[in-house]
Amino acid sequence: MPNAGAIQGSSVRVLIYLLFAIQLVSMGAMEMSGPFWPVHLRGLTDSAGFFSFASIAVYVGPMLGIMLTSAFWGRIGDRYGHKLMMIRALAGLSLTQLGLAFASDIWVILVLRFLQGVFAGYIAPAQAYGVSIEAPTRRARLFAILQISTNVGSLLGAVVGGLILDYATFFWINLIASALCAVCTVIAAVNLPDVPPVKKTAPAHPDPSTPQRTQAWRHSALLPLLLVMGILLLARMLPQTAFPLYVSSIFDVSNSVVGLCYGLLALGFILCATTWSRYFEHRTPQQSLQRIRYVVIGCIALTALAGVTHHAGVFIVVYFLWGVLLGATTPVLMALISKTVDGSQQGYVLGIAQGTAQFASISGICTGGLLSQVYGLQYTYLYVCLAYGVAWVALVLLRPGPLAAGVKTQQ
Repeated sequence: MPNAGAIQGSSVRVLIYLLFAIQLVSMGAMEMSGPFWPVHLRGLTDSAGFFSFASIAVYVGPMLGIMLTSAFWGRIGDRYGHKLMMIRALAGLSLTQLGLAFASDIWVILVLRFLQGVFAGYIAPAQAYGVSIEAPTRRARLFAILQISTNVGSLLGAVVGGLILDYATFFWINLIASALCAVCTVIAAVNLPDVPPVKKTAPAHPDPSTPQRTQAWRHSALLPLLLVMGILLLARMLPQTAFPLYVSSIFDVSNSVVGLCYGLLALGFILCATTWSRYFEHRTPQQSLQRIRYVVIGCIALTALAGVTHHAGVFIVVYFLWGVLLGATTPVLMALISKTVDGSQQGYVLGIAQGTAQFASISGICTGGLLSQVYGLQYTYLYVCLAYGVAWVALVLLRPGPLAAGVKTQQ
């Protein structure tokens, strides 16, 4: 942990809590408008076709922007410092939200949403900054804490946004979000200490014909880990589009129960992610991967039960337990991905991981929506089971040897 020498003990804990708070507020600010974009866009066009396109593009645009630029910003962070990239991202969120508050043309809104992904992308630099100050053994806990902050922020942001919309207009949602992100920018700039970039270390036996970054990909478990994480996220997002229609049609329940089911998935993750991270902290990479296989088997069983049950109570319990298991997937895999490289490439690799996550999420949303349209809602969770089966096979085939070597060099 070469950059954390000057930040020790309780100071690190305080900084991690500050990162948690900044991410919770900024992500919550973004999610204040999240559920209500279709409502806002519906009033800006009379074309049903254009409205359908815009309703998808307004969500996919930021994800696409992050996917295309996260690795680039990560390399800049590796060279000039990740705190600078956090400030850049928060400022980008504030400015684009301010623009969205005043935008009344759908094409302008879609462009601004895409630019929001291009210039914001806060999560990856926050993770890289956290890695630079946290001990390697606590890395899974770090990623769990930061992902919990995102989930809590999403839940609270949606509630707050709804309250604002009940008493004011959509303009005020975006304006307040811009102000909150601006406050987070100032807090990050003033209170987070600068952590100098880690100098690159030359490999023991370099191949002069191969760039160092290419060697890192060739001789590590990075690509297989990214593949596994991507498949797991794709599986998670497959029912996203069909979820409200599936629950309301299969169980004939109210919208409040639909919202409860959806929220319990996040609640299960929030309650158990740090517990899972502590469980995995002192495991070897091979032990971690073996235990994640069992977690995936549990996800297969739960989503199969979700697909066959016609009892709303069973479905509600399943969704909560599914969220509990999800706490043992992405944070742990992100920690393993982070450990495949040294400190000089954390921004780049975590940027790649964030881009992979966005690509997998987009693929899952689009694939799930297409399958439900073509084959019907009743098979929604069968597709999720099959995707988890593919992830389990990938985990069985993954060889952790190169990863273990990478972890050893960092310790």
